[in-house]
Amino acid sequence: MDATVSRPVRETGAAQARPPVDYVWAVARISIGWVFLWAFLDKTFGWGFATPADRAWISGGSPTTGFLKGTGENALGGLFSGLAGQAWVDWLFMAGLLGVGLALVLGVGTRIAAGAGTAMLVLMWAAELPLANNPFMDDHIIYSIVLVGLALAEAGRTWGLGNLPIVRRTAWLK
Repeated sequence: MDATVSRPVRETGAAQARPPVDYVWAVARISIGWVFLWAFLDKTFGWGFATPADRAWISGGSPTTGFLKGTGENALGGLFSGLAGQAWVDWLFMAGLLGVGLALVLGVGTRIAAGAGTAMLVLMWAAELPLANNPFMDDHIIYSIVLVGLALAEAGRTWGLGNLPIVRRTAWLK
């Protein structure tokens, strides 16, 4: 069963006019995709924003150590700090950042990206419990909600590759 909501698209000659909300979802998709993609690039190459060059992944640094080691005092800190710096965790995390980022920026595979991105964000949220500024709500949860909205709105069809015939025919590519 398809959970997406069908919206009317007005025919205007050669092009189809989309409702303005489609462009808002497209901007949100590309923006969140860039957040994931930028995190991958900065952690890989150490461009000095969140990751200095000497701690870059290509320089032998661990992309998960800084965040996960800082969770030791939190409710689930023992679990998460024990994962810090393990190669399989680094590879899985970096593959997730790259995959989710590319899928969202390109507008293909947004359903898978929404699921994977939400899983990553909820795990990061759980690692920070209890939250310092709110009993349960933070940016990880907000991003997760938006990711689900992107998938349901078929946001990859506006300014993305989601309108390619193969993507429209193949459920897992949507």
